[in-house]
Amino acid sequence: MSDAILNQLRDIIQEDIGQRGLRTDPERNLVNACPDDFRAACHSLADHPAPGLAVVTGFYIPSATPPAGETDGPLGALYLARALVPLGIAVALVTDDFCTRSLEVGLAECGISGHVPIVTLPTPTRAQTMSDADYWRYFDEQKGIPALTHLLAIERVGPSHTIDHVPAEHRGRCHTMRGRDITDFMSPAHRLFAPRAGLTTIGIGDGGNEIGMGKIPRDVLARNINNGGLVACATAADHLIVCGVSNWGAYALAAGVSLLRGKKLHASLFDPACEKRILEIMVDQGGLVDGVLSKSSATVDGLTWEHYSNVLPRIRASVQ
Repeated sequence: MSDAILNQLRDIIQEDIGQRGLRTDPERNLVNACPDDFRAACHSLADHPAPGLAVVTGFYIPSATPPAGETDGPLGALYLARALVPLGIAVALVTDDFCTRSLEVGLAECGISGHVPIVTLPTPTRAQTMSDADYWRYFDEQKGIPALTHLLAIERVGPSHTIDHVPAEHRGRCHTMRGRDITDFMSPAHRLFAPRAGLTTIGIGDGGNEIGMGKIPRDVLARNINNGGLVACATAADHLIVCGVSNWGAYALAAGVSLLRGKKLHASLFDPACEKRILEIMVDQGGLVDGVLSKSSATVDGLTWEHYSNVLPRIRASVQ
């Protein structure tokens, strides 16, 4: 019965509300590429006797004035912390310096600042001087939770493929959905997602250019997503959650874990008004912008709040 509800949650969040092209090809697309991964991700966290989760987020929007992190990703990362810490799951949030403030004010508003550490990743310039081992060691020393069992990326760009089909100057580079190269503005968090014994990785994304999407063949991304062949991320994850809006993946994952653990999430987690108030604070005090509109706005992916937040009561109805 629980797995049927998990599949229902997955279906709710896979509505292509932003018309990204998640199902352009009815035969092979982003939605049917990994149909069991959402359920597997929920079980992986819920069934672990002592899970410790680090959530990596933050997507640089160079077209904003000034450039800033986008609202999709940090809001979902904060949601996971709000939902999972009361379930006994240790959570750390990981991001770049352009998103740190938004997470700080969000945690403060939710009253959990002292329970959720924030790791600010090395700057791109500093990371260039660090080996992969040094980069991991820096993160490991800063993470602030006793044991790390799971690493999750939500709306976190990763490098493209390095094959001949990708123009030479774009190989192994991080891109926006429009194909703009933002590699020099992003700490290379994909380094943390290299296979490591005892660590389960999860990716949440909505466009093909995010960490985790390397689990889907590049030709599938190219066939379905505009600019997909260029922006497709080559970094895979053990479990990939594809959704219409990345934050939705966090909402559903938290609900799924609570269901499997036999515990109810606080009612405020399903309240669109509460979620909007938190987002407004992260925008006003933390400097986030809507990634589609490229401007300061308490919205996500250019959607009206009603369309965006409608998934919350639907998720609540499913788990109840």
